[in-house]
Parts: sequence; structure tokens; C-alpha cells
Amino acid sequence: MIATAIEKYTMKDIGAPKVITSETQHDQYVSVLLSLDRKDHLTPEEKSFSELLALLIENYEDHHHAIKAASPIDVLKELMAANELRQKDLAQQLGSESIVSEVLSGKRELNKHHIDSLSKRFGVSPEVFF
Repeated sequence: MIATAIEKYTMKDIGAPKVITSETQHDQYVSVLLSLDRKDHLTPEEKSFSELLALLIENYEDHHHAIKAASPIDVLKELMAANELRQKDLAQQLGSESIVSEVLSGKRELNKHHIDSLSKRFGVSPEVFF
């Protein structure tokens, strides 16, 4: 069953799916998976094949593209940089410029109100600050 899908997609130069060992191979697998994802309807074989590719891609990315855990302050600093904001730009969300300064320097932790306000300001889940 899956052999039919494998046969079809070996034409796209990925060969029989196996554990991904390089960025080039990763890119090829992602490309094939995206082309399958764009199809309106997948055959059962194609569905099984795409699930296998997704597992192989996920495994590779977990080992080679792992995202390091970030502290709430690191997350806030990154969001500020990405949005070209300065400390004074967050005074309304945190209460004052001095509170922003204390939070960013690690002297004060974000509280529930701060997290709620910041998640709304940046359009992110409150979970990113935990």
C-alpha cells in the first residue's frame, strides 16, 4: 500500500524514505510533504507516506533545530526587538517605565496582569511568558 506512494515519489529524487541525515535531505522531504499537503485529496497510500515523512522530518528537526527554552525576560526582549520597541513603549502594559526597567533587569518578575497585558499587546499566547 505505502509502496505505491513511495514508488510515485521516488521520482522526486528522495528515494525510499529513511532517517534524515542532512539539511539537503530534510529540504527534499519537506518539499515532497508540502506538495502532498497541497493536494485536495490524498489516496490512503499518499496519506500513509505523508505521515511517515512528517515523522522523519519531526525527528530530524527535534535533534537539529531544537529551540532552546527561553526565560520570560528573554521572550519579552525578543518581542521588543522584533517590534522595535523601547522600554518606555511598554510602560502602559506594565504600569510604569521603572517597572519595565526592573522586569528587564531581572529585579522584578512578571505578574499575571503584566502577562495578560503583554500577550494582548504582542498577539501571543500568555504561555510564552512561562
